[in-house]
Amino acid sequence: MSNSVNITVVDREGAEHRLEAPTDMNMNMMELCKSYELPVEGTCGGMAMCASCHMYILSDHALPEVSADEEAMLDQAFFVKPNSRLGCQLHITQALEGLKVQLAVVSA
Repeated sequence: MSNSVNITVVDREGAEHRLEAPTDMNMNMMELCKSYELPVEGTCGGMAMCASCHMYILSDHALPEVSADEEAMLDQAFFVKPNSRLGCQLHITQALEGLKVQLAVVSA
């Protein structure tokens, strides 16, 4: 079994970035985007307290349920859609192979 998965991130300008994401480092999507220098702030450090890592899930993946903290933060975010998630709450596992997300605009 491989220790990485392939994930596509669409930035705010529409460019696609194909990322190799390690599954053995307990990283989340926010940290992955930051490691590739994509424009994700993660102001709260991954505590689901800011929404600066807001993204849209574009692929059909079974993801963990939205926690109460994540839902409360998304209620405060701009441009929320039914497929909105906080990147800091999506931990990279083998189940994310082929995941495609788009970075959301985080302020009006």
